[in-house]
Amino acid sequence: MRLRYAMVCSSNQNRSMEAHFLLKREGFDVCSYGTGTHVKLPGPSLREPNVYEFGTPYKQMFDELRRKDPELYKRNGILPMLKRNLAVKTAPQRWQENGPDGHFDVVFTFEEKVFDMVVEDLHTRDHVLLKPVLVINLEVKDNHEEAAVGARQTLALCQEIEETNGWEDVIDDLISTFERKHRRKVVYTISFY
Repeated sequence: MRLRYAMVCSSNQNRSMEAHFLLKREGFDVCSYGTGTHVKLPGPSLREPNVYEFGTPYKQMFDELRRKDPELYKRNGILPMLKRNLAVKTAPQRWQENGPDGHFDVVFTFEEKVFDMVVEDLHTRDHVLLKPVLVINLEVKDNHEEAAVGARQTLALCQEIEETNGWEDVIDDLISTFERKHRRKVVYTISFY
């Protein structure tokens, strides 16, 4: 079974891109998105984030932050993260504007607020295909270490889903087994295209 996957976080920088990077490397058909109004990266202080528009190339962000304070952005992991992102795609994309990318079979989110936004967006779209889409939230803290753990767990669940002859009949059991094995609570729902 070959399914299409979407990875979604707030800014399409850390959690969604770590999962996108890993799944792409493993041969999955995967895209990634953010649901925020802007792309936000940590700055010199909490009150001074670096804010970009969706569609701003990762290379541009990398170059700007490297010019601003290379030591700070290397130490906090932002420059290595942007370098990884450059290897995956050109720029962060916004979930709410992904219509031209077609439909997905499975959408992973990594934060409850993002899950709610994705589900709400799917409910407001025209349901012309009546094709089911599985939306799964795996809560992951927005830091580099947790993003790496979350990406590996996402890959494991995607591999389980791929091995089925149709996730619709077995998803409850797959999720229960995953939750027991990884000691994580997973929220999921089914929507339609």
